Amino acid sequence: QVQLVESGGGLVQAGGSLRLSCAASGRTFSGYAMGWFRQAPGKEREFVAAFSWSGGSTYYADSVKGRFTISRDNAKNTVYLQMNSLKPVDTAVYYCAAGYRTSNFAQLMDRRGYNYWGQGTQVTVSS
Repeated sequence: QVQLVESGGGLVQAGGSLRLSCAASGRTFSGYAMGWFRQAPGKEREFVAAFSWSGGSTYYADSVKGRFTISRDNAKNTVYLQMNSLKPVDTAVYYCAAGYRTSNFAQLMDRRGYNYWGQGTQVTVSS
């Protein structure tokens, strides 16, 4: 199985930056799509960013385009989410996820397209 552990969350002021990390163990990322989701209290878990299992394409939610960047380091089996120009509405628990051979955009945007999930890391953006 794939085990995912997020880190890098914290408290930042609006306009600040933060980089989240998702370290994987058990297997490499070679056969998996990787995605980031977030969930605020009282809301459903929503898609943030992802890349397909091949790693050749990246996708972003409209709300974070131009501000967030997803990347990976295959040697470290780690996926990153660089978050710039943070806003209070970005406050949420952020989760990374892995989906075996997931490549269709509709599947990448849906939590049901992923097989494994991390425990989440809290991001709080103050006004």
